[in-house]
Amino acid sequence: MRRVFNFSAGPAALPQEVLEKAQAEILDWHDAGMSVMEMSHRGKEFMSIAAQAEADLREVMAIPDNYKVLFLQGGASSQFAMVPLNLLRGKTSADYYRTGSWSKKAIAEAKRYC
Repeated sequence: MRRVFNFSAGPAALPQEVLEKAQAEILDWHDAGMSVMEMSHRGKEFMSIAAQAEADLREVMAIPDNYKVLFLQGGASSQFAMVPLNLLRGKTSADYYRTGSWSKKAIAEAKRYC
């Protein structure tokens, strides 16, 4: 199979060995009798996956215990709302540099909160 290079902002290209491991586990995650995609997000199997993912991320990025790790959906665009929602803390203005299309989107979203 011919693999292509992906230089977009996301999602990123994955190494073939990662894709092959995911392929092998797609129907039956560690003998759970189901795929990760079929598991309840509250079930013990998925809770174990989430806990291990957090532990691995903390180790790789040296995240201290007094920081929370959040796994959120939404990509870069949802960050445009999260930044002012979390950092304004009652203030009525924020400074942004408009340097292109992404900062334009961030400014438009921030205006909803200040």
